[in-house]
Amino acid sequence: MRLRNRSAYAFLAPYFLVFATFWIWPIINSFLISFQNTRVNPWVFSSINWARLFGDPAFYNALANTLIILVIQVPVMISLATVMAVLLNSPLLKARSLFRFAFFAPVVVGEVAYAAVFRLMFNVDFGIINKLLGGVGIAPVSWFSEAHAAMLLIIIAVTWRWSGYNAIIILSGLQSIPEDVYEAATLDRVSRVKQFFYITLPLLKPIILFCVVLSVIGTMQLFTEPFLITNRGGPGGATETLGLLLYRQGFQSLNFGYASAIAYTMAALAVAISLLNLWVGREPK
Repeated sequence: MRLRNRSAYAFLAPYFLVFATFWIWPIINSFLISFQNTRVNPWVFSSINWARLFGDPAFYNALANTLIILVIQVPVMISLATVMAVLLNSPLLKARSLFRFAFFAPVVVGEVAYAAVFRLMFNVDFGIINKLLGGVGIAPVSWFSEAHAAMLLIIIAVTWRWSGYNAIIILSGLQSIPEDVYEAATLDRVSRVKQFFYITLPLLKPIILFCVVLSVIGTMQLFTEPFLITNRGGPGGATETLGLLLYRQGFQSLNFGYASAIAYTMAALAVAISLLNLWVGREPK
């Protein structure tokens, strides 16, 4: 038995070594760096980064933008993903495999390519979105120079990219619900709408909660869309997120200590909000 255990640990040792080197140690090291002043040479221990964090207007601006996206975009995306999953699960739908691929495709599209397409679609002068708005009598919107419009653009882009991904996850939960439950409800003359709200949604609650937690974690580290679509958080920092602020401090200003403090704050907020969602969505005893 001992020989078998040693053999097992010997096979696992390379993985644990890689895991500790590229995962555990960077986490510990970044925490230590957050308590160092990295603007001097050599680095010295200091609490300057955390003191700056709680008095930095740029941090509060990025935090507010991130929370706005979180509060608006995540519920809209999860609701849309649930509806898409129900439609994909319908026996009346033909070529379901094709539609599943189409809904999942945005995730595998290159980030630079899809950002370029969005910038063209929402262009003020020749973008198709403004042309469609003009067709119904709405004045052209300056998507990249107006703060609220730019924030709406980020929300639309993130929702488009990740709704299908969440829909596929929710679809897997839908397909695990026994058909007998719906047959019994149909025999009791329960309408389809009531079946959705009183059977489907309660049984999907753990899956939806899982998607919410994933979405919260993803939103807290949102970077691609504000960096590529709204030109690095523009206009005037109106769409700058915590992920983008971390990038600016760590890779442009080379202020690694402050960037590490921001990173740990992002992680703490993601954990706190996720735990809150799990607590709200817990099963009653």
